[in-house]
Amino acid sequence: MRSSAQSNMGAAPRLAADQATAAQPAAPAIEIDRVTKTFADRAGSGITVLDDISLAIAQNAFVSLVGRSGCGKTTLLNILAGLEAPTSGAVRIAGRPVKGPGQGQGVVFQQHALFPWLTALENVKFGCRKRPISRAEKEDVARDLLALVGLQDAAAKYPREMSGGMQQRVAIARALALDPDILLMDEPFGALDELTRIELQDELLRIWQVRRKTVVFVTHSISEALVLSDRIVLLAPHPGRIARDVTVDPPRPRVRSDPRFATLYDEIWRGLSQ
Repeated sequence: MRSSAQSNMGAAPRLAADQATAAQPAAPAIEIDRVTKTFADRAGSGITVLDDISLAIAQNAFVSLVGRSGCGKTTLLNILAGLEAPTSGAVRIAGRPVKGPGQGQGVVFQQHALFPWLTALENVKFGCRKRPISRAEKEDVARDLLALVGLQDAAAKYPREMSGGMQQRVAIARALALDPDILLMDEPFGALDELTRIELQDELLRIWQVRRKTVVFVTHSISEALVLSDRIVLLAPHPGRIARDVTVDPPRPRVRSDPRFATLYDEIWRGLSQ
């Protein structure tokens, strides 16, 4: 029979190993490793849109990419979505290299891209077409998501019968129907009027708090980024590169009139103006 001292000696290394494992930080949801993207022009030379971008994004974080037109925000988002391949460097999601779309990324574009011949419910059901669930379960998922975005009474409406804000809500629900770990959003509220935009910002935050996802959000609006984000990455143009990485400190729920936003706004504006 082993003595208690011997038992403790055997347990101590295991306990230390367990504590060391618990102390390790969670792996990033997204790793962008020295990504460069060059497009060929008509003269046959290359135009570098993104230059040596490296970024790690934590699980369930809300990160906004902000910068002037031409800084490569949309190109970077397309690379994360697997819609574009980097010229050099790599992107990993949950430690796996991105080889194309369909690795747990849901995408919402500025233009809603709904199918005009499908109802709101059918558009959302299309989003979960590849999930290994029954037809009845897909129906239930689509109805639940329409309720989540506040459109349970618009299930039978076609896109032409809905406002721009309603169409974007359906687009968000459709992206969520895939049950993605990562939600990529390319200026989804850019074409909306200011009041609708504010309403959908609040709606997006509510959805994010109910169903935590890692969100990468492209916007030109500093104010929008401040309200939504945990972190704002500023991209400088020609070629696109990271100019600054800003942590947004005010706790949630946030008030748009919070005086701390003014200080952060000035910091971000100075970073974009350099």
